[in-house]
Amino acid sequence: MDGWKNIQSSFSNINIGASASKLAKGFNSSVQATRERLGTVAPEEITELPQEYKDLEARVDALRDAHLALLKITTVYETEAYDYPVQINESIFELSTSIGTGITNFAATNLKGTNLPAPAPVVPPAQQHKTLPHAIGRASTTAAQAILSGNAAGAEDRLGKALGLYAEGWEKIASARVHHDTAVRSGFLHPWQQTLSTSINVALKARQAVRVSRLELDAAKQSLKNANPARQEQARLEVENAEDDLVQKTEVAITLMKTVLENPEPLKQLNELTKAQLMYFSAAAESLSGLQGEIEELSVAAEGEYRKSRDH
Repeated sequence: MDGWKNIQSSFSNINIGASASKLAKGFNSSVQATRERLGTVAPEEITELPQEYKDLEARVDALRDAHLALLKITTVYETEAYDYPVQINESIFELSTSIGTGITNFAATNLKGTNLPAPAPVVPPAQQHKTLPHAIGRASTTAAQAILSGNAAGAEDRLGKALGLYAEGWEKIASARVHHDTAVRSGFLHPWQQTLSTSINVALKARQAVRVSRLELDAAKQSLKNANPARQEQARLEVENAEDDLVQKTEVAITLMKTVLENPEPLKQLNELTKAQLMYFSAAAESLSGLQGEIEELSVAAEGEYRKSRDH
């Protein structure tokens, strides 16, 4: 039993010693970092990292900046209504409708079996896509119906017909817009975000480990410089260990940064974004081109009829 207690005591001493050493390293690194920030460390006292490492560091920073710059804009594709013109007003209306429907249905359920008349359940309105193309299509349909319903039975109205054609064209564009957003999210946006949050961040963490190791080495060098004769050998050993640690961490960081920079996925993802946009704008151009020709015919006919009526 006494032997087991002695072993436990030995392990405790080792753990306490390791923790104290770790705390001392952390403290010395913090002091070194503060001194460098304040400019009280001579440039020659700061360990120089390999040029290859510094070049890779700059390239990874540029890659990260490129991801952030594009994500800053393209994250709008996460929300369907990024270009919807009446989003706020309709959201308020839908909220009030949803609350009213909930109250009515709750009352209908809880008044069953009583003598009180239960209100009829309210069917919520069908959900509509909230995009600019959908909004244009719905507005054009409403405009066409308003004009055509106001005419005498059987009377032709070129503007009403043109608005109907315009609505049909924008319905096709609206459908293409939904496919576009889905393709952008799955083929570009989510993978692009994933690259930033995984491989690029892993490389950045490896660089942070290099920075900490470099600070520990320079702090150890400073301790060796100020060590008394009794501690010279221990301080020299700490410097050697810190140098080995920095070399190892630098090699790991270089490997990870190269892996990030050689990864073809970001280029593939950018191609997916471009392809989705090409398909969307091609569909929009095709639809508009077709309906524009038909609307132009109606416009020319209406103008000719108007001029003819003015000549008589």
